[in-house]
Amino acid sequence: MNIILLGPPGSGKGTQAKNITSEYGYVQLSTGDMLRAKYCSDSKIGLELKALMDGGNLVSDEIVIGIVEECIFKNESTTGFMLDGFPRNKAQAKKLDAMLAGKNEHINMVLRLLVEDEVVVRRIAGRRFHLKSGRSYHVEFNPPEISGKDDLTGDFLVQRADDKEEVVQSRLDIYREQTEPLVKYYEEKNVLISIDGIGTPDEIFARIKTALEQ
Repeated sequence: MNIILLGPPGSGKGTQAKNITSEYGYVQLSTGDMLRAKYCSDSKIGLELKALMDGGNLVSDEIVIGIVEECIFKNESTTGFMLDGFPRNKAQAKKLDAMLAGKNEHINMVLRLLVEDEVVVRRIAGRRFHLKSGRSYHVEFNPPEISGKDDLTGDFLVQRADDKEEVVQSRLDIYREQTEPLVKYYEEKNVLISIDGIGTPDEIFARIKTALEQ
C-alpha cells in the first residue's frame, strides 16, 4: 500500500509516521530528509539543488518530483511507501500521480490528521528549550520543576522564534490555504480518510490502524 500522511505543524504527524512505519514496514519518505540528503550529495540533482537553495531560490516541483521518484524506486518495498511532507498542493499531487502512473503505481490512501488550530498553537507555543543541552519542556504538558528554568542546570529556558504564537498561526494559515484544494482533490479520488488527531499518541495510532486495516 502506498500512502500519504497529511497534517498541520504540531499535529503529531512525525510521531505517527514512526508508528506507521514501525508497525507496517512501509518505506518512509520525508521530503525534508530527502532534500537534505540530496543537498549534501555530489549528484547532478544535488548540485542543482545546492545552487538553488544557496541562492535563496525556491526548489521547483520538477526537482522535488525527481527526488521523490528516485527515492521511491530505489527503496522498493513489498509493503509500499509512505510520503510525509509531500505533496503540499494540488499541482504537486497531479505531478506525483502522473509519475506513479508511469510506473504502474498509485496512491492507495491519504491519511489526514485533524487538529484544530487552537490546539496546534497551544502545543507549539508552549514549547521551551535549554539551548546548551537541547532538553525540551512544555509549559503545560511537560513543565520544568521551576517555571522557566532547566531542571538540571537552572539555566533559563527559551522559546524558539518559530514557536511564537503569531508565527505558528501564520504557518497554519499558509497550510490551510495550500491543503484545502489538495484535500478536495483526494476526496474526489475517494482515497482520503480523516483521522481525529486529538488524544494520546496511542489513541490516535489506534484510529490510524483501524483505517489502514479496514
